[in-house]
Amino acid sequence: MESIVSHKIAIIGTGFVGSTTAFALALSGIVPEIALIDLNARKAEGEAMDINHGMAFIPPASVYNGDYSSCSGAEIIIITAGANQKPGETRLDLVKKNTAIFKEMVPQLVKYNDKAIYLIVTNPVDILTYVTLKVSGLPSNQVIGSGTVLDSSRFRFFLGKLCGIDPRNVHAYIIGEHGDSEVAAWSLTNIAGTPFTEYCDRCDKGCDQAEKQAIVDDVRNAAYKIIERKNATYYAVALAVRRIVECILRDENSVLTVSSLMKGQYGIDNICLSLPSIVGKTGIKKVLEMSLKEEEIASLKKSAETLKEVASTLEL
Repeated sequence: MESIVSHKIAIIGTGFVGSTTAFALALSGIVPEIALIDLNARKAEGEAMDINHGMAFIPPASVYNGDYSSCSGAEIIIITAGANQKPGETRLDLVKKNTAIFKEMVPQLVKYNDKAIYLIVTNPVDILTYVTLKVSGLPSNQVIGSGTVLDSSRFRFFLGKLCGIDPRNVHAYIIGEHGDSEVAAWSLTNIAGTPFTEYCDRCDKGCDQAEKQAIVDDVRNAAYKIIERKNATYYAVALAVRRIVECILRDENSVLTVSSLMKGQYGIDNICLSLPSIVGKTGIKKVLEMSLKEEEIASLKKSAETLKEVASTLEL
């Protein structure tokens, strides 16, 4: 008889992203125990109360506020804590403020749980994934950034809208930095197994280089546009985090563009960025080195250098 697995997740930070992630996970029914942790304990308590009051409508779960010790026994620790991106501010502008927060916070988390998968969502996510890895001393497979999972979803959405195709049937990746230097991997993009360029030739809608560039610009600038309108992004990123959590807890071996430590892929090492990766219960199982065009590899390396320059200014 199979044993019943009771999964536990801890979420650090109950701002817009943390609280929406908790709500998305509660709705999913895959996480029966969710600990919410925030320096503002009353805020965490309020978020837990709000979710609990709808428990009659969703799968049973225990959602509660706690402290760092509540991370004990969690399979995944999701970190969303940190300063928020303000209008006109890039993700990389946040780096020093949030690095200081992580240097203080991460060792305290590891003290209570060094077995969990650490899933970093706070921006700039690639740098903070790297910071977490260095500060924690954990194996690289255990430290994952949400990376360009959301960017790839945006890419698929805009492509689907252009082509009149369900985005779930569009297979496309944004790689590199979750930020301004990110790279659209057009050479890997396909619809129903047909390379995108070939699909375009068969499609009566037509798609020129200008339209393709407009899609890339829409993906890259999506967060800025949302922040201008409502001061924060949180629904789509919460769904992206939920998807990563599902992959880990179910040991799916799904391919997602999460951020992790590079170890020579495309000649890149000692920095965290996003490439299609196999994700399961041990975290990063394998980073895939796919066939990219030379110009895409060059852009990816440039993205890595951008991140390395920022990381070199930090005392790690």
